[in-house]
Amino acid sequence: MSVDPREKIALFIDGANLYATSKAIGVDIDYRKLLTEFSSKAYLLRANYYTALIEDQEYSSIRPLIDWLDYNGYTVVTKPAKEFTDALGRRKVKGNMDIELCVDALELSPYFDHLILFSGDGDFTALVAALQRKGKRVTVVSTLTTSTPMISDDLRRQADFFLDVAELAKTVGRPQVQRPVEA
Repeated sequence: MSVDPREKIALFIDGANLYATSKAIGVDIDYRKLLTEFSSKAYLLRANYYTALIEDQEYSSIRPLIDWLDYNGYTVVTKPAKEFTDALGRRKVKGNMDIELCVDALELSPYFDHLILFSGDGDFTALVAALQRKGKRVTVVSTLTTSTPMISDDLRRQADFFLDVAELAKTVGRPQVQRPVEA
């Protein structure tokens, strides 16, 4: 990864996207090691984690992670997920945090030199281009190692640098913990 030690960096993590990517390659991310890894490379200005939460659930499996992140150096940005019934009568949950992440990145851009974006979502291509027009460098973190790449080709081409989660997992990953299946 190409981070200049003199740079101010900001980590912006699309939580749902990073979770799906790490699950697809069979690792869990150790978020404490992730902060340590990037703090050792440059001045870490901010580490933001974005995720939607289902509000009416008595227990959410993501709540312990969100609480831990919130108390351990991350700025956690959440919003309630929207529940709806699709045309076939299936209950669906939608919780897209793209706009919040984009607005925050653009507002914070005067204060960082390099954005590390943990997402493969092609919707962020315009954000990357906008930050580059402001003179910022952008690294996109996702993976190409799965049978179907987890990163949009347009996003990968737009970014200044690409970091594969499979490579990053060598320093900040651990084998996935088998969790009981909820009935």
